[in-house]
Amino acid sequence: MYQKYAVLRDHASVTDYEVAKQTGVSTATLTNWKYGRYNPKVDKLMALAKYFNVSIEYFMEESKAPQ
Repeated sequence: MYQKYAVLRDHASVTDYEVAKQTGVSTATLTNWKYGRYNPKVDKLMALAKYFNVSIEYFMEESKAPQ
């Protein structure tokens, strides 16, 4: 999931801080996802999906993120 998030973030040219500020998903939470410490909760995925204008299923699918 984090890899898909990172692709969207980089494509939008925003930082984790900017995403956190707009979505309410803390930078600490994003970092924990990055290192596999926690699995994302549905409410956080919904906030990210809305922010990046993608479906929540985008994050839940196992396929590789589009380039």
